[in-house]
Amino acid sequence: KSVEAGLPLPLPQGWAQSSRPMTFIFTDGEDEELKKRTANVINTNCSAAHSRQALSCKMAVEYDKFIESGRKWFCHVDDDNYVNVRTLVKLLSGYPHTQDIYIGKPSLDRPIQATERISENKMHPVHFWFATGGAGFCISRGLALKMSPWASGGHFMSTAEKIRLPDDCTIGYIIESVLGVKLIRSNLFHSHLENLHQVPKTEIHKQVTLSYGMFENKRNSIHMKGAFSIDEDPSRFRSIHCLLYPDTPWCPQNVAY
Repeated sequence: KSVEAGLPLPLPQGWAQSSRPMTFIFTDGEDEELKKRTANVINTNCSAAHSRQALSCKMAVEYDKFIESGRKWFCHVDDDNYVNVRTLVKLLSGYPHTQDIYIGKPSLDRPIQATERISENKMHPVHFWFATGGAGFCISRGLALKMSPWASGGHFMSTAEKIRLPDDCTIGYIIESVLGVKLIRSNLFHSHLENLHQVPKTEIHKQVTLSYGMFENKRNSIHMKGAFSIDEDPSRFRSIHCLLYPDTPWCPQNVAY
């Protein structure tokens, strides 16, 4: 699953509930239970595989839905992300949605190298930065509209095939390599590819996205005491939510963090 926020993942309780009208949940198949818990569930009818083609298919549906929505910002986050909507809104409020804004965090320490297929027999090397989808990224409406010739309808899939790279890389290719707009880097976005233990508890309230995952049988998540045990809350997302929004009805009161 992935989440596209016209400005949170369909957790039974959590950030997705707090901005329901602005959030679209994209799935690979029909999910009746999910539909009961949250609004705006969209079946992409794409493959559930993690292949380049399947990922690009999903991103194409997200992009088209955003353009159709008329909203100001397209923010993509994966289903292993927690989004602090308050800090996301604060961050985006500093940028005009009518201008060319692409903001997120690279997962590499250098531009990605790719080969652009010009024709059947002609290839061209390209290099560009891209914001990893695993940490989330945001694109202004002004820039998203300029992406249309390479992203709308079936064009996103064909663009992805042109460079043989997955969805988030293709976004970066269109924006940086084709349109010449530079990625604005933000260290407030976090993916499971980084050591999440290094995010201090005192800084959690400043972050836009947080993630979790498993690496070599070790849990990679925010390191904190909280309202819930590790067994109850392995991602720490429920504890993070209660730290940030203690007035949430399901959060235990008088908990030491």
